[in-house]
Amino acid sequence: MAALRLHGQPAVAAIVFCTTMLFPLLELAAWLYVLVPLRAGRVPPCFAPVLRNMQRLRPWSMVEVFLLGILVTIVKMTSVAHVIPGPALFAFGALTVMLGFLASFDLGGLWETRDEIIALRGGGTPAAVSRRRHTPRRAAPPAPDTADTMNATDATDATSATGHGRPASVTARAAGLLACHTCTRVQHPHAEAAGKRCTRCGSTLHERRPRSAARTGALVIAAALLYIPANLLPIMHATSLGRAEDDTILAGVAYFWTSGDWPLAVVVFVASVLVPMLKLAILALQAIAAHRGTPWRPLERARLHRLVERVGRWSMLDVFVVALTIALVHFGSFAEITPGPGALAFGAVVVLTMCASMQFDPRLIWDGAQRSAAHPRS
Repeated sequence: MAALRLHGQPAVAAIVFCTTMLFPLLELAAWLYVLVPLRAGRVPPCFAPVLRNMQRLRPWSMVEVFLLGILVTIVKMTSVAHVIPGPALFAFGALTVMLGFLASFDLGGLWETRDEIIALRGGGTPAAVSRRRHTPRRAAPPAPDTADTMNATDATDATSATGHGRPASVTARAAGLLACHTCTRVQHPHAEAAGKRCTRCGSTLHERRPRSAARTGALVIAAALLYIPANLLPIMHATSLGRAEDDTILAGVAYFWTSGDWPLAVVVFVASVLVPMLKLAILALQAIAAHRGTPWRPLERARLHRLVERVGRWSMLDVFVVALTIALVHFGSFAEITPGPGALAFGAVVVLTMCASMQFDPRLIWDGAQRSAAHPRS
């Protein structure tokens, strides 16, 4: 990060610092702040905002992507130097494994534990709380797959999508209920005098995220415009014995392929070339389809949206490889590597596509299907 700042790339340095150090540290601190008091049967102060912000930070903590970047950089450096892994590498690997376990933890259980503690301390019925605690939780179905039962615009006239004329179940939206995006509680938005605020975590409630399709489309257009210089401009400048050479993303893929490291070439190509292209195409499709209200293949589109959310962060791999290579290669007049303008453009593409994915409201996918089911063409 210091090397990036010294070479005039403070924005790239900030991206690397936040995603590999600051956000993981804040996430670990939030886990400790929440879990230790809950274990002792107490609800810590500011529980809701801490847990709410921890959920928002989760996608931006990229230690596993950084670990893959370390491995790619080590393989790349073996052609010019003898690389000896230090103890910090193994410690970082252990940290990655532990954070992976934490990422698989259901945060909904923490909200329920907090409610149980408050009920017990506030004079709730201990027997009822105990029964709820020891009753196995039924696994929640995937939200996008069942969101069509939550998003009908007219429950009275809605019929099933199979076309057999069966009346659809009454939806939460038709009943005037909203589900919180943060803690998943379903509630009436007008129950609170403060307005459409979640009664549990304080998050703002929306039937649909305001201008979701338009904002997603704007972010996708910006990312697509930056994707061109990200691939055409060099991400690194290499100088060795007075000879200068520019390195682009595709040049790095070609280097690994011609060197015989075809598995790494495939990994870098998928993470840095294929995934960004697919993200842009899928997000553009989602924004256009949501804007037009098309009922076309809602289940497949919902699955594509979940896929984009899961794999989008891995595109940051090339940015991490650039940062690590620049920090390691300082051989004076013999060899030096400096960052190129393509690194900033590519980092911006990753950030913008992740923001576009978060901005898109997947419930819009099912609105068109519900309208089509409620008013089938004759």
